Amino acid sequence: MKMVRLGLWVVVFVAALFVGNRYFMTGQQAPLADGPGGPFTLTSHTGAQVSDSQFRGQYMLVYFGYSFCPDVCPLDLQKMSVALYQLEQEGYDTSPVQPIFITIDPERDTVEELATFVPDFHPRLIALTGTLPEIEAVAREYKVYFAKRPQPGTDDYLMDHSAIIFAMDPEGQYVRLFSSKDKPADIADSLRTVLQKAG
Repeated sequence: MKMVRLGLWVVVFVAALFVGNRYFMTGQQAPLADGPGGPFTLTSHTGAQVSDSQFRGQYMLVYFGYSFCPDVCPLDLQKMSVALYQLEQEGYDTSPVQPIFITIDPERDTVEELATFVPDFHPRLIALTGTLPEIEAVAREYKVYFAKRPQPGTDDYLMDHSAIIFAMDPEGQYVRLFSSKDKPADIADSLRTVLQKAG
């Protein structure tokens, strides 16, 4: 059953990568039927209630991960941050782009824990947590896979999860994704296109 879920997610991933990437490269909307994304209301690292509707008019860069992640998550968030810093150094106003981190480990990623986590990244990064059912609902909307992986001989655990940065347009619709193969310069190049139009 687990392999079936993973297989279905791979199909969605490939379709999204093939169809959605046109938007930032050409500036033309490339809709994907039943693509990633959907409404959410979660709790931020400041304790405030945050809904996706608050970001209408902005592009969202959405990443699912967890603060206890030993490698991939901090690297991906750093990649997102470096892309924004690069654009700011070039003189762009990056406020039309909102970076968002959604935990897939709400058991450990409390508001207090996330508040100590976000300062390592871009200052406008918003980290979100919630109850497990709330997180599961958002993950389904974004077609994100995650599962707890217990560590033998200990009470500790890691989280297996999709490592994708989703780019959502000012209407909250999916436009493309960035995978582990994309570098900060690739993200900056794509964002530069929409920031030029916004400016």
